Amino acid sequence: MNPTPTSTVDALTGTVKGPGELPHEYLFITADNRRARIGEFVYYLAHDGTEERRIIGNITQRRLVRNLPDAFLSDPETPPSIVSALIGLDGDGCELYEITVETIGYFSRRLGDFVNPRIPPQPGDGVFLASSETLSDVLSARHAGEVGSAHVGSLLTREAGEVPVVLSIKDVVSTHLAILASTGSGKSYTAGVLVEELMMPYNRASVLIVDPHGEYDTLRSIEDDTRFHDKQDGYAPEVRIFTHDRVKVRFSSLTEADIKYLLPEGTSDKMLHYLSQAYRKLTASERGERGLWGYHDLRDAVTSEKYGEDDGRGSSGNVGSIDALLWRMDSRFDKPGSIFSDSEHIPLSDLFKPGRCTVLQLSDIEQNEQQVVVATLLRRVNKARMATVREEAEPHSDSFLPYPVFTLLEEAHRFAPAGQTVVSTNVLKQILSEGRKFGVGIGLITQRPGKLDQDVLSQCMTQIIMRIVNPIDQDTVAKSVEGAGRQLLAELPALTKGQAVISGVGVNTPVMCRVRERITKHGGETFDAPQEWARWHTKEERQHREQDDAVLASPKPEKKVEKIRGFQI
Repeated sequence: MNPTPTSTVDALTGTVKGPGELPHEYLFITADNRRARIGEFVYYLAHDGTEERRIIGNITQRRLVRNLPDAFLSDPETPPSIVSALIGLDGDGCELYEITVETIGYFSRRLGDFVNPRIPPQPGDGVFLASSETLSDVLSARHAGEVGSAHVGSLLTREAGEVPVVLSIKDVVSTHLAILASTGSGKSYTAGVLVEELMMPYNRASVLIVDPHGEYDTLRSIEDDTRFHDKQDGYAPEVRIFTHDRVKVRFSSLTEADIKYLLPEGTSDKMLHYLSQAYRKLTASERGERGLWGYHDLRDAVTSEKYGEDDGRGSSGNVGSIDALLWRMDSRFDKPGSIFSDSEHIPLSDLFKPGRCTVLQLSDIEQNEQQVVVATLLRRVNKARMATVREEAEPHSDSFLPYPVFTLLEEAHRFAPAGQTVVSTNVLKQILSEGRKFGVGIGLITQRPGKLDQDVLSQCMTQIIMRIVNPIDQDTVAKSVEGAGRQLLAELPALTKGQAVISGVGVNTPVMCRVRERITKHGGETFDAPQEWARWHTKEERQHREQDDAVLASPKPEKKVEKIRGFQI
């Protein structure tokens, strides 16, 4: 009869040696090198009153304490087991390992969380490898497919899919999320997996993605995939893509700080003083209080600063500064194709709706304008949620948002850079600290945690951390992320693409996760330059280029748009 697989049975794997260096650690000895891996889960039995508890812990360190002599290992042609057998040693049990375990505690069904009873194991107690069935029941805050669940992958130390890792969407959205990884480690891929889960029938979330690179338009395939539909009530998710030419910011939604931030370098303090005076007078007027003003109203208010308030005569002392200020304002706000409009902006009801994922593509917008777009949008969202929760918003108005929302910010270090003051940082800090009360969730995605404001990062209470090699970024994560232990964070450089350490309130305990395969196509794949160069010289590509050249030379330009591949004329 074959023994039961260890994945379904709690297997005895070692014996307790004694306490570790830290109060919440203990050591055990084992000869089982394959199962006693970093990130694996084991437990010992302890009596807590009348109850017998399984005190689960996480393996954080391994040390070889007995091994074969070096001479046994010197000949690669002769296996060490043969040499040891010749002198009467069991070759399979010669190596012994001292394993350090960080105690987590027993899982309380009543609390839905781990409780550490502070009962250390005794030397000689057995240490068991927790079965996959046991771990599936206690590691994740939700089960896959439940309302409020996000199945993002499986436990890295077990076979793929054996122990699902499932996040609690309620906790992720209410206390915010950070996805941190080096370039090419899979952060955007993982974000796509999370968005897929948010759009499933058991979540039907309202999601906005701020996409500076145009990587998320492939999510549109969600609309036609029946795996995201619910036939019983007809639910079908919606994906909206707003390209840069559709992004508009109503000028009256800009604060004084926004306008000053957008002015070119070299704007003097004197110019900013006149701008402040004009802005305050305009917003204090009846028209200003109603928000019915635009750029040219502000321009007129600045122009009026040329003249004295008492006698209406010109003041030669300020004319030069005000003219220079007007030139700077015109160069920023009064130009063709500007994103700033006197009356137009994207209504919040177009961006947010349960069951809708909106992608805001900012790839062709200047970085400082991107920051202002994000600042004004998040400010509007936060005010709308506050007004709605407090029952101060009129139904069907732009300040009425009767459901929680979640916003994912790609390249988050652009919008809250460390050591710099940009207009979007303070808005983010306010939402990250207060958004929980009003149902405004934020997800930050960055490849450079060291360049992200640490106050912003530290307020994201669920973290998905992938491979990070840069020492500055590693140090930032270690200082800002409280949920994951130092030993797990030490594993970050060794993670490969699609592997992550997940910690924080979204899971019951930090875990090493293998991210599941995406349902939709990933839009952020790296170009294979050599393959593209080689394809350029293929016969088919040469023929296509010759056809395009012939069409361009044709005297009938009205047919060019139909024939030329990739051109718009």
